[in-house]
Amino acid sequence: MDIYRLHQGDAPLIVSMPHVGTHLPAPIADTMTPIARHVVDTDWHVERLYDMAAALGATTIAATHARYVVDLNRPPDNKPLYAGADNTELVPLTTFDHEPIYLPGQEPGTAEVARRIEAYWRPYHERLAGEIARLRESHERVVLWEGHSIRSHVPRFFEGRLTDFNLGTGNGISCDAGLAARIEAEAAASNTFTSVMNGRFKGGYITRHFGQPDRGVHAIQLELSQITYMEETLPFRYLPDTAAPTRALIARLLEVALDWANA
Repeated sequence: MDIYRLHQGDAPLIVSMPHVGTHLPAPIADTMTPIARHVVDTDWHVERLYDMAAALGATTIAATHARYVVDLNRPPDNKPLYAGADNTELVPLTTFDHEPIYLPGQEPGTAEVARRIEAYWRPYHERLAGEIARLRESHERVVLWEGHSIRSHVPRFFEGRLTDFNLGTGNGISCDAGLAARIEAEAAASNTFTSVMNGRFKGGYITRHFGQPDRGVHAIQLELSQITYMEETLPFRYLPDTAAPTRALIARLLEVALDWANA
């Protein structure tokens, strides 16, 4: 199976979706607990939410394998993204609800983690870097948009209900301040959803690593609360009517980013 699904566009916009994959290779799945095999912490249906991106001329890249195999949005050295907070690992050992992912004694060792980095993590990052380089050849600036989602209530990471639209720029380091301000203003103008910039979710490894404004690459992460478009319990059904205004705001945010990149 391919490591990712890629659609190449020519506009200065890339939508990356590293947590949408659900595939577990059989040798890995056989070592996992029953709950882990449901890949419950997937960014469910995010590709569907962003299916308008191709019509905007955007490039899209979406992982095929589950984040339990290896988390594409964590650094390869497994350093925590959020100092002092509860962080999940490069190869997670527990679900967001602190349930074990692996059967007793089946946790991956150092060699297995290194193998997964080479087999799954590195190809995604190399392709993403290549797509950025391709678009930079014809555009002065490129926007990398990180599409994510998470349940509205995850006590492990935050208290209470999560804000609907959680935008992150690594506390301002991953993109131009003017672009961030436009995106924040567009989200805040919604009468339907709550939003925040650089709140609990400030952008993961991909946003912080690839976002290099001085080199013409501007990265923004959107961590979307899943209650805005789906059922948050098994079988995690997509709710088209609930999702319609969510998709509309995502489309407007992408258009703002693209207009800024083309200006």
